[in-house]
Amino acid sequence: MSIWSGLLNKLGIVDTQSGRNPICIFVLDDDARRHRWFQKRFQQDTLDMVETVEEAKEILAQENKYDAVFLDHDLLPEHYEGETDDEVTGYAIAAWLAANPKIQPAAMIMVHTRNADAAIRMVEILRGAKRQVEYVPFPLLEQRIKNYWKS
Repeated sequence: MSIWSGLLNKLGIVDTQSGRNPICIFVLDDDARRHRWFQKRFQQDTLDMVETVEEAKEILAQENKYDAVFLDHDLLPEHYEGETDDEVTGYAIAAWLAANPKIQPAAMIMVHTRNADAAIRMVEILRGAKRQVEYVPFPLLEQRIKNYWKS
């Protein structure tokens, strides 16, 4: 930004910063701290957050078109130590999205669980369905988001 543009921007005469258009984000996660993180990170965007598989199916099946879908695997304390892919984990949503290609077909899916083994299973089923997906452990999520969407 030039000195002149910066001065005009500071004086409020013209906004020369090249922001981005708001995006639509969907999050499946049971952690309230992560909910606050997503709310802060995407405060200028449309953000829908749910904690259960049933809520996720209900919201994702609607006409809303999401730019990004963030999925956690471990949604209950008993999943934190195990390797279970049951009907109440993020894997259930990954499998459901893989089986329903017309639901959120253009969304970038990011699996953000710390459970690497489960994340790999989720990514594999989604890639097998030709979905745009990647695994990004939660601690690395901020940097990856910046690669896709400028703040």
